[in-house]
Amino acid sequence: MSKSHSSSQAATLLIEVFTEELPPKSLRRLGDAFSEGIFTALKAAGLTTESSTITSFATPRRLAVQISDVLDQAPDFPVREKLLPTNIAFDADGKATPPLLKKLSALGYLGIDLATLEKAGDGKNEALFLNVIAKGAALEQTAQAALEQTLSKLPIAKMMHYQVLQKNGQLAEVQFARPAHGIIALHGTRALNINSLGIDAGNQTQGHRFLAPGELAIAAADQYESTLEAQGKVIPSFNKRRAQIEAALLKAAGDDLVLMPDSLLDEVTALVEWPAIYTCHFDPEFLEVPQECLILTMQTNQKYFALTDKQGKLRNRFLIVSNIETSKPSAIISGNERVVRPRLSDARFFFQQDQKRPLASRVTDLAKVVYHNQLGNQLERTKRVQGIATAIAKHLNADEKLSGRAAEIAKTDLLTDMVGEFPELQGIMGRYYAIHDGENAQVAAACSEHYMPRFAGDALPQTQIGTILAIADKLETLVGIWGVGLSPTGDKDPYALRRHALGICRLLLEKNLSLRLPELIELARAQFPQKEVQDKANAADIYEFIIDRLRAYLRDQSVAGKPFTSAEIDAVLSQAPDQINDLLERLTAVREFNALAPAIQLAAANKRISNILKKTTTVIPAICSSKLLQIPAESALYKALESITPALTSAYEKRQFVDVLKSLVALSAPIDQFFADVMVMDPNPELRDNRLALLQQLHQKMNLVADLGKLA
Repeated sequence: MSKSHSSSQAATLLIEVFTEELPPKSLRRLGDAFSEGIFTALKAAGLTTESSTITSFATPRRLAVQISDVLDQAPDFPVREKLLPTNIAFDADGKATPPLLKKLSALGYLGIDLATLEKAGDGKNEALFLNVIAKGAALEQTAQAALEQTLSKLPIAKMMHYQVLQKNGQLAEVQFARPAHGIIALHGTRALNINSLGIDAGNQTQGHRFLAPGELAIAAADQYESTLEAQGKVIPSFNKRRAQIEAALLKAAGDDLVLMPDSLLDEVTALVEWPAIYTCHFDPEFLEVPQECLILTMQTNQKYFALTDKQGKLRNRFLIVSNIETSKPSAIISGNERVVRPRLSDARFFFQQDQKRPLASRVTDLAKVVYHNQLGNQLERTKRVQGIATAIAKHLNADEKLSGRAAEIAKTDLLTDMVGEFPELQGIMGRYYAIHDGENAQVAAACSEHYMPRFAGDALPQTQIGTILAIADKLETLVGIWGVGLSPTGDKDPYALRRHALGICRLLLEKNLSLRLPELIELARAQFPQKEVQDKANAADIYEFIIDRLRAYLRDQSVAGKPFTSAEIDAVLSQAPDQINDLLERLTAVREFNALAPAIQLAAANKRISNILKKTTTVIPAICSSKLLQIPAESALYKALESITPALTSAYEKRQFVDVLKSLVALSAPIDQFFADVMVMDPNPELRDNRLALLQQLHQKMNLVADLGKLA
């Protein structure tokens, strides 16, 4: 129970740690973790209010947090805590025992009047309780602890160890992401007496290293951002700085498109405090190199932003984000243009050298590249993928020769200089080199497309050969890695088998391929001579793994903006479908069926029939005999089922699943009457088995599209 804050002073709190340049790729995470750590500690101590807001700051040389409406003293609060059973707390003379004194000492109440302790309970259950009003936390002590705890838990990959000179003249060992030079701790205008990293807090920071060098005093905590921007030439907010960079890039691009991957924007934002955008150029002759190479070179090595026209063709103009704003940027521009030239020259050299040797001539060299110590080299893997791909092509009436050729050369670009320099270009360069070598267009496309989809939501292959090779490649990885005992566990999936399984699902479903999953798994398994794979790559386990990925994928699908429910998905997947290409159509049909008035009754009846059939231990006849039907209700159900069967079968063969399920509505009344009038488990075995046969036939027809019992 909290008390009024009226006796405490509320003001904005500012804490800043000023350092050498922090790791740019982790600056955003460091800033968020720093702010959240300080805020969480203050909130837990009762020093924040309902109106408190948190603002995070992170620049190349500082982490800071600003929290509004922070109290200098938390309100007092009641504490009631069980100490010990009474017979343990006091000795025979009624004096406090050592265990009680130790407990009180640990809680900070060693000197408390023992007469004020509360006794509660009866007999052996009587216990001693501490029941006091505790003093609320003080801001200064809490901020000290919060800062130390937060700094120790920051997500820093590698600490730096350095020494600082203390007031007593002694050197102290300190470790942090980068050497720290200053700390600010202000509550309103009052400086807090705290220290960390060998530094006493004050109200001094520093502005921009070049545009506003020297120390800068922060008069009040809520003036931090405005003071830094106006006097220090620093935009302390990471998000504000990033948004300003993005807007400036778009403006500088003009009619062109600027390539701004999030990772590059974050990294550049972490490198500058006062961003300025300048336009640079490179020689047009470099445009003869595949633009993916040039773009990656500029982004990865130089942190530049490439420009394309509206058709996506690369320009020889690019944008840089500088940390220096000047009216005469010619030196900055020329310097960056001079730096990028050798990088682009390297890319051109790699491209030209790689083209001197056809991909096909590199196939045998794949034997020198280890794929996995238990699964052999890349050449052996290539042959396995080739076997899977040609078998799939045969089933789909696709070109087996082209599929085999694509599988043969798809991984050879791993041996090229360009991919050696930029592994991200594998597949992309394979396509360029295959075109240069005069390979079939679909084969060339497959060199790149077989990696698709690379991530959730990624595009799928456009060509048939690329689709076939993508399935084959993912199947080989999934079955092989699973077979050597490296299936995913918990959140660990080092070989991305979940991604491969999801990719297989998407390819089969979205490409509408009538391939059977169990047969595909066995096909891949047959390519491995390794005994481990034959023993451990259990087809049923791998099938279930893929279906689990499919279940997650289907949860993200919807009809008219309404996602499919778990019951609808279970109804379709519980039948362990061999083919999955029509699952979305089945789900849509189930959704429409579920909206019908008789759906609830039919689903409940289906579940009842399933339970009856599961409990049956006798062999059920394959066909129900009309001659053994004695009760009108069972005859009526038999006739109703016979009457809808032709249309139902025809609709199912045409994949008109909605019509299949709607035809079941005619069975609603006969089923109800059957269960009302007929005793299925009749003492006469002949009548019992015949009725079970009728229910079995009914069950099969009702569950052609999905297990309707899952909707009950």
